Amino acid sequence: MLAILCLLYYTDLTLCEQHLYFYFLGCGLVNLIENMPNNIKAWPAQEAVGLNKHLQNINENKDKVTFQTGYGPSGLPHIGTFGEVMRTSMVRHSFEKLYGVKTNLLCFSDDLDGLRKVPDNIPNKELVERDLDLPLSKVTDPFGTHKSFAEYNNSKLCEFLDSFKFDYEFISSTKCYSSGVFNEALVQVLANYKEIMEIILPSLGSERKLTYSPFLPISKKCGKVLQVPTLEIDTKNHSIVYEDVDGEKVKTPITDGNVKLQWKADWAMRWFALSVDYEMYGKDLIPSANLASKICRVLGRKAPYQFFYELFLDDQGQKISKSKGNGLSVEEWLKYGSKDSLSLFMFQKPKTAKRLYFDSIPRAVDDYHKFLDTYKQQSEEDKYENPVWHLHRGNPPKSELLVSFSMLMNLAGATGSTNIETLLSFVQKYVNKEDNPMNPTMLGAMQNAINYFNDFIESKRVFKKPSGNDHSALIELAKRLEGLHEDFDASEIQQVILDVGKINGYENNRDWFKLIYEVLLGSQSGPRLGSFFSLLGKDKTVEKLNEVL
Repeated sequence: MLAILCLLYYTDLTLCEQHLYFYFLGCGLVNLIENMPNNIKAWPAQEAVGLNKHLQNINENKDKVTFQTGYGPSGLPHIGTFGEVMRTSMVRHSFEKLYGVKTNLLCFSDDLDGLRKVPDNIPNKELVERDLDLPLSKVTDPFGTHKSFAEYNNSKLCEFLDSFKFDYEFISSTKCYSSGVFNEALVQVLANYKEIMEIILPSLGSERKLTYSPFLPISKKCGKVLQVPTLEIDTKNHSIVYEDVDGEKVKTPITDGNVKLQWKADWAMRWFALSVDYEMYGKDLIPSANLASKICRVLGRKAPYQFFYELFLDDQGQKISKSKGNGLSVEEWLKYGSKDSLSLFMFQKPKTAKRLYFDSIPRAVDDYHKFLDTYKQQSEEDKYENPVWHLHRGNPPKSELLVSFSMLMNLAGATGSTNIETLLSFVQKYVNKEDNPMNPTMLGAMQNAINYFNDFIESKRVFKKPSGNDHSALIELAKRLEGLHEDFDASEIQQVILDVGKINGYENNRDWFKLIYEVLLGSQSGPRLGSFFSLLGKDKTVEKLNEVL
């Protein structure tokens, strides 16, 4: 009765949405709906609303709504794979909060696929090259730590998903095929062989049409996943005939792991067999998704609700790839930025192609903490639009970054710091007494800032040697700063800098600040100088100016 009253309270629900709610209620799927508006503009919430409308057209007796992400372990998992899981998880959370429906997330590894080429970014390539065309779950692990290359890659995937505390169920293609989980769906594929061929063949080139089959038999003689034509199909005995590597015609069951499906048919079969309701993928897979959707309908189920995102690009503007190893790994990002900054990067503008490179990190770190600070001041409804609500499942923490990441990087450069202790000595004088500069967020940010400065900024710095009026103006700035009282604040320093610049003929403040940046930091831009000099301290600031003068 309480649930009915709650439903009637939400007068903005359409009649169809109310019917869907009662259906979920009857199935035991619904918890008490949180008071979250369904007009939120944040894209995960919009996706959740779209999924809800999609489900209105499906009448299935299932105990939960299923989200899926897919991964091919033909190369080391890259940051884009993480992004797909992160983004899907945010949509899932919005859906749960909007509709109170139970959900699950499947992380599927296509590890029965044959290895078609050797990745560029692995050791012992000769070991892997010997195993070309074997299922990935049978390819030798070039790192020598796992039973197969797929098992190594799967373990790396799960390792970083677990480190981010994702709630997911890992599923192996090899296990699903060999254990019979996919048997019923494979029988359906065979029964609809002709219709599936009619869907796929128009998308292929003339040569590929001659050899294409949705079924890839796994040879008992060599263990390879064969890309050969299907010569005969036997729907009664659930088997096909193909020509093996030695030319012999072989009849094999399509069940129990004797065959694997080609990619597009496999994707559709997976949606059908696992009752997938939602999946997202990169823009480059739109044609494949369109074909898979048609095949899924032939099998007897409407395709899941789908979302495509723009691709991640490396520093050269090329699509990041597992086999090339270009772009960033999760481990590389975490050397220079926090986990939350990576999550924020994935949240922002999924429909826009973005360079996923090291220079993305500093801004992402500072933006994340700005969003945390903003969250505290927002109304309840506006909080749903804030990225941190989605990153932290509705419960974002308080920011403990007492000094911005960009400021810490500049401090590392100005002081020549190579360890946290040096930075900490400056930070302790700068922050309020009630704040703890040794909190985990600050300690992590200081180490990350030192790493980033040493690896990316130090070698690029070009210091200007001032002369003439520039030299005179900086001498006067040093004297004015030295004469400040000990209890100065950032605004006082900023005013001194502006006054000295104006007295010395710098009509454009930008030119005056640029000079100071070039002389002190070896860069044409930098932090707000009043705050930075306050952090650096009067004595150290004057000392640095005198050094260069």
